[in-house]
Amino acid sequence: MSEPCDLTALAARMLIGRKRLSAVELLESCIRRIERVNHALNAVVATDFARARQTATAVDRAVSRGETLGPIAGLPVGIKDLEDTEGLVTTYGSPIFAKNVPEKDERLVRAIRAAGGIVAAKTNTPEFGAGANTRNAVYGATGNPFDPQRSAAGSSGGSAVALATGMVPLASGSDTGGSLRNPAAFCGIVGFRPSPGLVANEKRPLGWSSLPVTGPMARTVPDLALLLSVMASDDAADPLATTIHSRAVRRPEDFFPLPPVDLSRLKVALTPDFGFAPTERHISEVFVVKTGIFRHVFCCADDATPDCTGADEAFAVLRAVGFLASHLSKVHERRNEIGPNVIANVEEGLGYSAADVARAGTLQTALYRRWQDFFREYDVLLSPAITISPRPWSELYPAEIDGKKTKSYFHWLALAYAVTLAGHPAISLPVGCDRAGMPFGLQIIGPRGGDAQVLAVAGALEAMLAGDPRTARPVPDIERLAAAPKLAESPGFLGFD
Repeated sequence: MSEPCDLTALAARMLIGRKRLSAVELLESCIRRIERVNHALNAVVATDFARARQTATAVDRAVSRGETLGPIAGLPVGIKDLEDTEGLVTTYGSPIFAKNVPEKDERLVRAIRAAGGIVAAKTNTPEFGAGANTRNAVYGATGNPFDPQRSAAGSSGGSAVALATGMVPLASGSDTGGSLRNPAAFCGIVGFRPSPGLVANEKRPLGWSSLPVTGPMARTVPDLALLLSVMASDDAADPLATTIHSRAVRRPEDFFPLPPVDLSRLKVALTPDFGFAPTERHISEVFVVKTGIFRHVFCCADDATPDCTGADEAFAVLRAVGFLASHLSKVHERRNEIGPNVIANVEEGLGYSAADVARAGTLQTALYRRWQDFFREYDVLLSPAITISPRPWSELYPAEIDGKKTKSYFHWLALAYAVTLAGHPAISLPVGCDRAGMPFGLQIIGPRGGDAQVLAVAGALEAMLAGDPRTARPVPDIERLAAAPKLAESPGFLGFD
């Protein structure tokens, strides 16, 4: 691949600033890639090419006049279809909002535009982000870029696929039970769950809940750090946004350029399952092989895990409470237009008592405190990013793993939601492929508030492993995808199940 759309975001931005690549050329290359392969994957579900071309032209004129450019000026960005975009349809993957066109951008999108980013397209998501299989009854399923009949995971599956295939160099995502990290792992790109409040979000109905966050996705760690530096900011509408007298505690320059790190000074823990996650034997074995290639570079690398007792119960209850806050009225009033994942969560939530919610909160707090004890001994924790290798998207969720039944439609996300409950930052870094030839994601977890440290470690590992075919980021076969049939022609493409 040698098109402008295959450049890293940093390389493209540098070339635009030096007048060696125009923003229009880059945008047109991305549009051509979308038109060439999206039929096989269904990652991009709505476009704003006319306005994007106007913005790209304005960037090129600014370059010619020698004006100061924003940090992502001229870079096309994919926006997850959970995030409001002014004048561009935003469905949240729900038939209820199939024709919804917001009158204004949400804060995250405003920040991207203000930094010179070009909102080119909306990317697919499961209904209201419920579930880690990107399917809905508005736009249908999204296929994996390494096998379109397999899942891209979710809920940021459309963004991950668009990045992996060069449709855009940067994309947004969100994460409650791994929705940034899961699709990154399945699609061979980088997805980062930041500390709650680092990327302010004014839309969460339960503003004090630390479970849902928004964050960046990219093909490389430096590109991701660049986008995070644009996203991170204060907003008084988000009670978790960390400030001291209206001044952001962490600044954009804290994340980009990547801070230096000496891997040989780090104490690292490694776990295939946190002691409780239903990790596929295949994935556990691949994790051991992959980390065996590089674990010697650390000061010490121990097989150890924080105590995650109560994680399943706490996450189930707190997640269900979040769905009650967001979707109870929809299920009551328009049930026939709601999918099974949302209904299941709302009905589960209705079955919990105040005592159950109180217990879930105490379990989460106890888990958090045990994690703080653990990270007094270790600098970084490594695990697989997701419990299984990609399966067909026709499977709504894995009902079993290695012959054992899963507890719920989200139980297979336990490697992600253990971290969510603790509130620590985590990234999924592509480290070659598994034995099925599908991308393998390594989850790198840092201490409380250690967002910059996670990015630094991930960047150092990425640079070190890029030259080894066993660990380098896998790249989809664009020619094969271009020749593939339309995903929309697959049985069961459009719908929830």
